[in-house]
Parts: sequence; C-alpha cells; structure tokens
Amino acid sequence: MDGGRHQTGPEPLLTVDRLRRAFRGVVAVKDASFDVAAGSITALIGPNGAGKTTVFDLVSGFLAPDGGRILFDGRSIAGRPPERIAQAGLVRTFQLTRSFPTLSVLDNMLVGAAEHPGERLLSAILRARRAWRREREAREHARELLERFDLSAHGASLAGTLSGGQRKLLELARALMARPRLLLLDEPMAGVNPTMGLRLLEHIERVRESDGVTVLFVEHDLEVVMRHAEHVIVMDSGTVIADGAPSLIQSDRRVLDAYMGLAEADRMPGRPPHA
Repeated sequence: MDGGRHQTGPEPLLTVDRLRRAFRGVVAVKDASFDVAAGSITALIGPNGAGKTTVFDLVSGFLAPDGGRILFDGRSIAGRPPERIAQAGLVRTFQLTRSFPTLSVLDNMLVGAAEHPGERLLSAILRARRAWRREREAREHARELLERFDLSAHGASLAGTLSGGQRKLLELARALMARPRLLLLDEPMAGVNPTMGLRLLEHIERVRESDGVTVLFVEHDLEVVMRHAEHVIVMDSGTVIADGAPSLIQSDRRVLDAYMGLAEADRMPGRPPHA
C-alpha cells in the first residue's frame, strides 16, 4: 500500500483528491487522497494531529480547502457551505454532541429534517397545506427514528436531561432525519460506556443495512475499527499513508510506526506477535 486509492468493487461515493489545508503556515492536510466506496463502513484513523478532523471539516463544508478536489457522487462539493452539502446527502456528526438542550428531544429531531417547513417561512405561508403535510411527515419520521434508537420515551423531555450516551444516540438519529447517503461520524464512541458503545455500533451497522447509508467514521479505539470497519484509511502528518482492508492495515509497518510506534507494534488488535 502506498497511500493512494486502492479500493475495488463498488464505485466511490466520496473521492478526496490531493486535498490541502494550512493554518497560519502550519500544514494540517497535505495532498490527502482516498475514496469511500458506496455502501461501505470505512474508518479514518491516525495519531493525534494527523489531520482527521480537519479532513472531516473540509469534506462537510465547515472549512474551505486551499487546494485539491472533493467529489460527492461525482460532483464537486469543495468549498460549498455545510447546509448545501447536507442537502446533497452528506451529513456529519461531531465528537462533542451538538444538541439543543432547552428544546425537547422531538424538536431536536425536527431541526434535522430535510427541507423542514420552518426553514422556509414564505413557502409555509403561500403553501400552507403542503407545509402542513411536510410537517406531519417529518414528525412521523422523527417518531419512527426515536423508536428505533430507544428514545421514544424521551420525546417530550428536554434534550439537556439525556445522558451522554443518549445524546450520542439522539445525534445519530437526528442525522438520519436528513435522509443522508453518506454519514460522517467523528469519534462516535468518545465518552460512551462500553454497553452504550455496543448499542451505538449496532445502530451504525443497521443504518447501513436498513437505510443504505454509507458510513465514514473517525475512531481511536482500534479494537472497534478492526472489528467493524470494512476498509481503513490511515493518516499521519496530514497525508494518507495507507488504506486497505483491516487485515492489511494491521501488518503495515508504516502504520505501526506512525500510529503506535515501534515499541507498541505488537499490540495491534488481532496481529500475531512479531508478524
């Protein structure tokens, strides 16, 4: 593996090509390139400061790149605002949950609805019947998702009263309100106890199976990555140094050196000692 794009099989839903971004002369992302295959669960890993979150910010529109291409379903989205990218079907969650604590759980869900009527006041006034129908459909969709994510009993509760794990579930459920085709999850396991973590992983896999959503996630827990990702992209110092199946990543010396250090090489989950 040489850090280029090596995926075979389904056509890529997301293509990142020679992506670059610097902050006050410090290069955070340097010619990073990778593909995410449609229908896959792909992990993006690397040591702290590797550039993973910056890549997420660039792909989701929260930052504009200094150079390179970002193609979503073959169309350029580089530099487009986050709301336009989300409307196109690419939705992102954050390591720290971003719920609205003084709104009910149900209202938090409605905020994430695609083309929610409250976003277009003029349309709601001129087309009251259509707006009412969309509002009803959004509420039905929200209640269905809350049921799926075991949050239906909390629909009327303020989001601020939920536990940390429940807020993670809420953010994942709310992301699905936009009916995404690609979901970017930034450290979904962060701050979650093991039991809730397993539930989150089950929900993520069901999202792919039931909703046909492609998933790209950043995660530091290598055990989670090796067990649940089908494809792994590894970054170091702002660039992609390897990508491939988990079994190949585990034995790549450059990954071991960059991500874990030579002294830690034999601790890669599932890797036989001195392989």
